[in-house]
Amino acid sequence: MKHYHDTIWGVPVYDDQRLFRKLILDINQAGLSWQTILNKEDYFDTAFDNFDIKKVAHYDENKIEELLNDPGIIRNRRKIEAAIHNAQKVIEIQEEFGTFSNYLWGFNAQNVLKNSYQNQLEIPTTNELSDRITKDLKKRGFKFVGSTIIYAFLEAVGMINDHVTTCFRYEELK
Repeated sequence: MKHYHDTIWGVPVYDDQRLFRKLILDINQAGLSWQTILNKEDYFDTAFDNFDIKKVAHYDENKIEELLNDPGIIRNRRKIEAAIHNAQKVIEIQEEFGTFSNYLWGFNAQNVLKNSYQNQLEIPTTNELSDRITKDLKKRGFKFVGSTIIYAFLEAVGMINDHVTTCFRYEELK
């Protein structure tokens, strides 16, 4: 967890494939600990073809069955089907906005929302930004996206800087 926090969490991500990967991992984390997902992330990468958006968007029932039988990942049909469906929706967004990144970062004028929390207990699980993005994603047909999942996603991909003020990453990430 320390390595994840110190090197990955909260660092701004602009690559569509990495954004999609993180969204799907956050969807799979729902109801589980983040450590569970970290322990399985290499398996997820292999099972989901390194989160190649176009490949995932074309998964069929045979691939769904293969994933449901893969002990290395979270074997939840709704989450697997959401990954496929959401890949199709990401492609639609790419067609409209050029990139999934442009779409997401456009909600905050391409800026990081930097909070100033003294300790982790102050950090909320949703905010106005996650509510707006969630509402728009749902309007576009995304599945398994709620404001709490999206807030965690936004923190992880660096759109929201929720490193506490005493963390070395707080000042580093603007």
